[in-house]
Amino acid sequence: MVKIGFSVLLQIMKTTFLIGYMGSGKTTLGRAVSARTGVRFIDLDDYIEQREGCTIKEIFATRGEQAFRDIERSALAEVSDLDDTLVACGGGTPCFGDNMEVMNSRGLTVYLDAPHSSLLSRLKEGRAKRPLIAALSDDELDEFIHRQMDMRSPYYSRAVLRFDSSQLEDTDQVNESVDRFLKLIGYDS
Repeated sequence: MVKIGFSVLLQIMKTTFLIGYMGSGKTTLGRAVSARTGVRFIDLDDYIEQREGCTIKEIFATRGEQAFRDIERSALAEVSDLDDTLVACGGGTPCFGDNMEVMNSRGLTVYLDAPHSSLLSRLKEGRAKRPLIAALSDDELDEFIHRQMDMRSPYYSRAVLRFDSSQLEDTDQVNESVDRFLKLIGYDS
């Protein structure tokens, strides 16, 4: 296998998509990789909120999940056309419509795989800002993650690469994870 630099890879592949369950570290890792390499980073949820002029939570509350998924699909198509970009997708993005096909045809997909215990811990802390889990108790959240992962794993497994994202809890772990991620994709500094 020939190693190529991240910028060269992105020029060839156009866009790199980080996929995985909510709380898997897509935004954390994406921001850190962007800071290290200078590659543009887009969090798809933030992109949607700026584009729509309201929060994801408001979109879910006023228009429903299907409307959100339609908006998400449109936003995904827009960012798929950008060059030299790293995109953190929402946890459900790969699981709806032809989103996985779009991402695999337009760029490199990397599945951020975190163990259930990491997902549960991270989501307990940040559940208030996540409409699908905001009202769940700890036990309900635990069961919800299990059910969702059973349904979503077949989509996530269609990513070109898989990355263990269990080590993103502090600055040292994030830096070590960036090193591992860049090695995985063949980055030569």
